[in-house]
Amino acid sequence: MGRKSFRFVSLLLASLSLLPATPLAADEIRSPSLTALRVDWRAALDQLRTEINSRPQVAGDFIFAPRRSVPRYDPRATPALVQLNAISSQFFTGIARSSVPVLLPFDAAAYLEAQRSGAPSSLALSRYQADFNPPDMFDAGPAGYSAAFSFEPGAGDGMPSRVYARPVEVQITGSALLYDIADPVGGKGEPVKPLATTYPDLRRFIREGYVRYAFNRFGVAYVVSIQCLDSVAKPRRLACKEAYPVAERFLKALHVAGGQRMRPLADIASNIIDRPRERSTEFSYRPSGDIIPNTGYRNKSGHPDVMAYAQIRFPLEKAPAFVRSQSYGKRDKNESPTAYPWRDNFCESRSFEVWQCAGGYGHQGEDIRAADCPSSGEGREPCDPKQRAVVAVRDAIVIRGAKDQAATLEINSRTEHIRFRYMHMNPQVMNADGLLNGRLVTEGEKIGMVSNYLDHPAGTSMHLHFDVQVFTRDGWIWVSPYVTLVSAYERLIHARGREIGPEIAVTAQPVAHAMPEDVIKPDLREGSSSEEN
Repeated sequence: MGRKSFRFVSLLLASLSLLPATPLAADEIRSPSLTALRVDWRAALDQLRTEINSRPQVAGDFIFAPRRSVPRYDPRATPALVQLNAISSQFFTGIARSSVPVLLPFDAAAYLEAQRSGAPSSLALSRYQADFNPPDMFDAGPAGYSAAFSFEPGAGDGMPSRVYARPVEVQITGSALLYDIADPVGGKGEPVKPLATTYPDLRRFIREGYVRYAFNRFGVAYVVSIQCLDSVAKPRRLACKEAYPVAERFLKALHVAGGQRMRPLADIASNIIDRPRERSTEFSYRPSGDIIPNTGYRNKSGHPDVMAYAQIRFPLEKAPAFVRSQSYGKRDKNESPTAYPWRDNFCESRSFEVWQCAGGYGHQGEDIRAADCPSSGEGREPCDPKQRAVVAVRDAIVIRGAKDQAATLEINSRTEHIRFRYMHMNPQVMNADGLLNGRLVTEGEKIGMVSNYLDHPAGTSMHLHFDVQVFTRDGWIWVSPYVTLVSAYERLIHARGREIGPEIAVTAQPVAHAMPEDVIKPDLREGSSSEEN
């Protein structure tokens, strides 16, 4: 290209950039934007070398000089990490899949030294984990890693006594992907003086039901968290002040435990999502944030959010399905809980902290209800209201302990670090089906049934509670799944819904209880939890 042609193209591009941006249509849906962090593996290797050299008996076993004959991002370029992963993978399956340095309360050098000294292999892993139990959950992938450990009552020398009588669960996530969300309270917190030397930028804060410790190391964002209440300690309720010493013991015990150099992740820009061209004659929905009047915390309104945080398969197997309030439905006098239009219930008043909702409290997710069984005599196939299948929204790893009333699916890829939580399915049934920590599920796979479990069978109405968390510098944060569900439902029925504004809302019309098979066939593509009523 000649100079004149190049100058012309440059001027044309510059002029186009000055044109006013085309405003989005009222019902347009956007994807999220994400920031990719650059991992400083040299700093991670320096810390690992220091940790290994503190155990002279095994220090000579590790190779830190880079092999220059191999590409920079080839694992063989850092043999010390390869050696470390070989040790740690015995206890943390797949640790080498992490694209970030894995920090865990596991002293690999001490473990290796003990083995060299003839220590019996039967010694408890907690001996090398500052008295924390073996991990309840560990997941590593291209975005980073997550892990959960527990700490028994009375464990650990020098630990203060506590009222809470159960094990304390500690979670840690390290991520090279951060979701860019407009978070006015993000980035706040207080320093922790006893840990200031080790973690200069460490900040402690209580947010959305967890005490969190956020810090940066090796260019990566790490967050340690414990679910607790900022209240008086009780035997069955962990107070955040009782959680502080457990979290700080965990932080003091963190070592480089593994991970592997990979090609850097790329920033991801927000885009308008493609939607079906054909318009549905039935499916309609009210705008995001348009909750039933006076049902928000202190009668405040909902939170508009036009973001579809992921392209997912709808969580119920078949249409029709309805996103509707299960707690305040009787206030919606003209609208049945099993009729269109859908209505957002993310910010309905609850005792759960939700940063997106006015006043800081809300529902955390959306209630979804399957269609009622058709009345008899209509010539339809038999219908069992207890046999409405719930499916995995994506290929994912399951996060769920045997006693948990909720099942969470985590996506950990080069383009996403996100969680989806399902509630109100019976825990005993989930246990029998093996829906437990570490299980891999595929998109569209049946993982349960719409049910009514809340502390006990029939504890709530027959519905599925579904919510979404994304990873930020403050850790895992609740975001509204409403538009994500709208987008997923449109793909399920292969038709675009109609947004109905509050000022033109119409009386709900009954809908068919079943759709043709060619419509309902899906278009497939690639912690203990707080409860809701």
